[in-house]
Amino acid sequence: MLLAQYLYWLVGGILLLTAGMTLRDRHHPRRLGSAAFWGLFGLLFIAGDWLPAELAGSMVLAMVLLAGLGRLAPGRHEALPPQRLQDSLRRLGNRIFLPSLLLPLLTIALSLLARSLSSSGVTLLDPKNITIMALGIACLASTALACRLTRETPLQAVRETRRLLDNVGWAFLLPQVLALLGLLFADAGVGKAIAHLSAHYLPLDIRWLAVLTYVLGMALFTVIMGNAFAAFPVMTAGIGLPFLVGAHHGDPAVMAAIGMFSGYCGTLMTPMAANFNIVPAALLELPDRNAVIKAQFPTALALLAVNAVLLDWLMFR
Repeated sequence: MLLAQYLYWLVGGILLLTAGMTLRDRHHPRRLGSAAFWGLFGLLFIAGDWLPAELAGSMVLAMVLLAGLGRLAPGRHEALPPQRLQDSLRRLGNRIFLPSLLLPLLTIALSLLARSLSSSGVTLLDPKNITIMALGIACLASTALACRLTRETPLQAVRETRRLLDNVGWAFLLPQVLALLGLLFADAGVGKAIAHLSAHYLPLDIRWLAVLTYVLGMALFTVIMGNAFAAFPVMTAGIGLPFLVGAHHGDPAVMAAIGMFSGYCGTLMTPMAANFNIVPAALLELPDRNAVIKAQFPTALALLAVNAVLLDWLMFR
């Protein structure tokens, strides 16, 4: 059986290679700090399950300290000759999009067929992490196809990975850290505090006002946390369940679906959602790191208004 741990080891290995390349870059302005940052990150992916919690936490704090003190910076990257790139582009034409298209299509196909892929009665993909395994295999297949089409080596893929990591910088750590924030807030009682404050200062017995509070709250907490999954348990425990479902007897399935969609609207408006908003700006090498957010902002506000109307209409039908 292919386990999700194998993918984590692969990611950790790539991060360690990135750290090694950074360490060898004698022209790097922050060589030691950057190498330490990516090296610690790689070790957490490889050995995180076996490290004592205190040590793993100290490693994360060390990474935050390195980034906070400005010890992380882009290195020197040898760009391919422009003529070689142009020749490759003319040769490939629209085939250049095939690896990008293969990635989602193969992920969906493997996710749907995973339970039927078995050998001697044992499923080939870890049943607890089917989506992650499908995505990981699709990434490897897409990388292999990209190397085949461009006639480049896997080492060049690692070099490009390092260039991307350098462009994104410390923000690459945000998705992993923010994913836990919602659970920490929920365990700390933030949802109950929000329920108490909202009931004290807002007339949530008025249905449309409760709907608006939930929708805007999901978007706002996502802007703060950078992750709709982190905002969901807080706002659902504080507003969704006690008021929309409990007091107004709404449909919890509709509340959950549109509530998450409202959180995604917040994702479009925050730099904290680094993988959605900072990574594309780095990939496109835009001079303004917030250019993606500025382009998405009007759409996010329009969708948020539609979500409020849909929630009030569908949840209480």
